[in-house]
Amino acid sequence: MKEKKTEGLTSREAKKLLRKYGPNAVVYKVELGPLLQFLLEFKNPLFFILLIAAAVSFFLGEWLSSIIIIIMVLLSTTLEFYNTYKSQKAAAALREKVRTTATVVRDGIAKEVSLLHLVPGDLILLEPGDIIPADGSVVEAEDFFLDESTLTGESYPVEKKTDGEVYMGSNVVTGKAKVAVIATGKATKFSHIAESLVKKEEPSEFDRGIQKFSYLILKLVLLMVTGIFFINSILHHGLLDSFLFAVALAVGLTPELLPMIITLNLSKGSLLLAKKGVIVKKLSAIQNFGSMDILCTDKTGTLTEGKIVLVKCVDCQGAQSDEVLRTVYVNSHFESGIKNPMDNAVREFKNLSIAGYKKIDEIPFDYERKRGSVVIEKDGKRMIISKGMPEEMFKISSKCSISLQPLSGQQRESVYKIYEDLSAQGYRVLAVAGKEVAADKRKDYTKDDEKEMTLLGYAAFLDPPKSTVKDTLAIMEQYGIEIKVLTGDSELVTEKIARDINLKVKGMIKGAEIEKMDDAKLSSLVEKITIFSRLSPDQKVRIIKILQERGHVVGYLGDGINDAPSLKAADAGISVNNAVDVAKESADLILMKKSLKEMVEGVIEGRKTFANTFKYLMMILSSNFGNMFSMAGASIFLPFLPMLPPQILLNNILYDVSQFTIPLDNVDKEDILKPRKWNINYLKKFMLVFGPVSSVFDFATFFVLLYVFHLHEGAFQTGWFLESLATQTLVVFIIRTRKFSFIRNRPSWQLTASMLAVVLFSWLVVYSGLGGFFQFVRLDFVQAVAVGLIVIVYLICVEAVKKWFFSRVIKKATI
Repeated sequence: MKEKKTEGLTSREAKKLLRKYGPNAVVYKVELGPLLQFLLEFKNPLFFILLIAAAVSFFLGEWLSSIIIIIMVLLSTTLEFYNTYKSQKAAAALREKVRTTATVVRDGIAKEVSLLHLVPGDLILLEPGDIIPADGSVVEAEDFFLDESTLTGESYPVEKKTDGEVYMGSNVVTGKAKVAVIATGKATKFSHIAESLVKKEEPSEFDRGIQKFSYLILKLVLLMVTGIFFINSILHHGLLDSFLFAVALAVGLTPELLPMIITLNLSKGSLLLAKKGVIVKKLSAIQNFGSMDILCTDKTGTLTEGKIVLVKCVDCQGAQSDEVLRTVYVNSHFESGIKNPMDNAVREFKNLSIAGYKKIDEIPFDYERKRGSVVIEKDGKRMIISKGMPEEMFKISSKCSISLQPLSGQQRESVYKIYEDLSAQGYRVLAVAGKEVAADKRKDYTKDDEKEMTLLGYAAFLDPPKSTVKDTLAIMEQYGIEIKVLTGDSELVTEKIARDINLKVKGMIKGAEIEKMDDAKLSSLVEKITIFSRLSPDQKVRIIKILQERGHVVGYLGDGINDAPSLKAADAGISVNNAVDVAKESADLILMKKSLKEMVEGVIEGRKTFANTFKYLMMILSSNFGNMFSMAGASIFLPFLPMLPPQILLNNILYDVSQFTIPLDNVDKEDILKPRKWNINYLKKFMLVFGPVSSVFDFATFFVLLYVFHLHEGAFQTGWFLESLATQTLVVFIIRTRKFSFIRNRPSWQLTASMLAVVLFSWLVVYSGLGGFFQFVRLDFVQAVAVGLIVIVYLICVEAVKKWFFSRVIKKATI
């Protein structure tokens, strides 16, 4: 630590040190230009696959297909683009915090200096209302108390004495001090928070899931293209035709609608959430919201009302006492010094009459004595009434009101035990004492008169739990979300609140204990702990990351500067409308009210979004994959291509159009009752079961068309085009729900209309003038009926396989 310079610096010394240490500004990264930020949106491997598919389609002459793919990619990336500046904005909000001036001793005189020009060694003068402009060490202090809640989460002022350390971002509540600056800019603790906000964001659960799915698709595409090309070229098709056919299949397998389906799902969810008081800043957070299985939150204002109330007043035996209530009420009413939440709570508890009371003098509250006194007179009797921290009140009390005997020995222990019991119940406790004084003409009283007092009893305060939080917690438990309280406050107060709201406390741990643990030890305990108390911002982030490493999707609700790193680290960062700017900038979602009820609404909407997105993925990896596999297999033994490249691309475009209404579909109740996470193994199993089912019926169609109706090349390709489009489109009605389709969970009318419209349009294309453009041949009535029957039998079979799949294969699986 740099040696403190108690007389301040000279201007020359300050300039030299400024060149050495740089400006007193928090650390931030160089902001990237809009174009570069936009291009970085394409780092997702899925977008890379889609752009290749668009290029191939363009090369094949399928301009429409290429344009559709590009438009969908651009729309998806543009909707996410505005979020790329979130880190820079958060850091900018922190920088604004220090763009003021400070009173500094330079050249032996006090002067106002820009905070940017502060350097280690400067001597700054601080008064109530000042924000600490840099990290420093106290040189002189007089009743110097700081509010460090923005950094530590602790809501009560902290006293700083000589040689005590102070940190940038705190603010002075009372008293005066001279502070020697020991760290500025990037070396401050405050800047450490800013730096964490501009670091590269870790991928969330949703991002990791998309990435894994993209790699799965990439592997399938490469395997299929390579295999089909070599097999067809070796057998009986030319190199060019084989290559074009293989590439067309790859384009057909590529889920070019996935980004758009996800964006539509998320956009729909964000609009619904906005109506319910949840503003979505980052669309992908809705998916993470739905997958969230642990919510980390502070207690103040979330589990509690965020307002201290007087609960009860008791005498020295612990019994309810109206005398103690009246005495503490008179003290709070006549106090004119520092007003605190407890004084307000006393005055609001009950409207008592103070008729006949007259204020003679006041001995103001200060943080050294930790008490305040008033001198009042009534009916010719004068009395000093004091209230304050019990430990300090015991020092000035010589007896208690019950026996009026000396307060010593067993009696002192008994009275102190009542205070301990109240504290153990989570109450904030003030002790009340009084004594009669001579009713003379004296009007000046000092703290020296606060002695030989009679202890009257205690006033117990609490920040009460919200009236709705019990029911909300029960609902969250029903939806599989566990609450963990991460707070800078006392474990006793937090445990009391937990008991009152029926929050099951599996265990408690303090920040000091966590500090001594390595990650392995903490990881083994974190599942068993509900209340984490006396935490620093870094410890909160550490807990969140360990929970994520253990496979949890973590949400974090916070509203202070100290919460910003945690909001960034969580899969779903949630803040409130009245939070500090830094917290709101760092969050993914903002609640218009700090209430868990709105949170539940968001979780439900997130799970609906996840469920509908998964429907599309399952279709891609079942019917679509099955059809492409069938086409590849048929090309081996057929004397002609089973479907021409333009026909494949038309099939793909029509199929894609039908999927736009999936975000509007209804969802099974079971899909929103528990968190759902990406499970690539589940998708693989689904593909390996339902893909072959689709292929079996495709080969059945081949057999009927070739060996029953003896169709030639054009008619065969037409028949299979109609069958493949109908099966892969209509199968959504079956796989959209685990229940019996159309009976226990009906599809939305929008989904029904779009699916039937696309199938009808495909038949109209074949039997209209457009058919010739795609080299289709009209089928006769019997052939058309046969194709229709195959589709119906296929759907019935998928329904049966679905029942077997979910009852046997995925009986215990969770997605």
